[in-house]
Amino acid sequence: MSRNAWIIFCVVVVGILGSLVYISNKNKLDVSGIDASEIQPASEHNGQIADNVFGNHKSKVVLIEYGDYQCPGCASAFNTLDEISNKYKNEMAFVFRNFPITNIHPNALAAAAAAEAAGLNGKFWPMHNEIYSNQDEWQDASSQERTDIFTEYAKKVGVDESKFRDSLTKPAINKKINFDQALGKKVGVTGTPALYLNGKRLDDLRIKDGKVIQSKDQSLPLVWADAENLEKLVIIPALKEAGIKLPEAK
Repeated sequence: MSRNAWIIFCVVVVGILGSLVYISNKNKLDVSGIDASEIQPASEHNGQIADNVFGNHKSKVVLIEYGDYQCPGCASAFNTLDEISNKYKNEMAFVFRNFPITNIHPNALAAAAAAEAAGLNGKFWPMHNEIYSNQDEWQDASSQERTDIFTEYAKKVGVDESKFRDSLTKPAINKKINFDQALGKKVGVTGTPALYLNGKRLDDLRIKDGKVIQSKDQSLPLVWADAENLEKLVIIPALKEAGIKLPEAK
């Protein structure tokens, strides 16, 4: 290759790389001015799809999960979080945000889209529950199989099939998922489940001698792995600190 040809080649390569960087930065979602610990309203950033909130939207205690529907740990945490969020639905807010890790969970993004599509039809939480409860059924499904499976779930929870399939194709859903992930990355999420209570991270907390500590010792139980521990050591203290009256024992 001649000197002139080499210079032209280098200029072209630099131009292509510059264009790719420009496009990447142009499409990068800027959430620097957003408080990820707060419940997010519908906006242009999230495709006009607000945070999915279960419980008391106005509570001073907000538990946020960044979850991946195909993640085994998230499926395990689902039972704990479902029990806690239902028990304290009048006292606290539970928010689920999508964080599909597609390089290891190829069906996670489709599952997130299915939940959000059901949400556009007023059935996010029933669909969310159905997807997690039946993770073994769809996690290894092909693209066509998973669509059919999720459609059946949608029909089961009361969403019209044609409306569900139409909702799946809406660009707003991708915007919502991308927005959730951007918020997660902002607060340091690298794996799931990632749990935050009023902005304080919980998923790396473990229990030792009846107390909550931050530890990487895998022999110690995670605080979210057991509903009783999560309730007693995390949720109740947070409610009391916020001055929220606990529900009466039944």
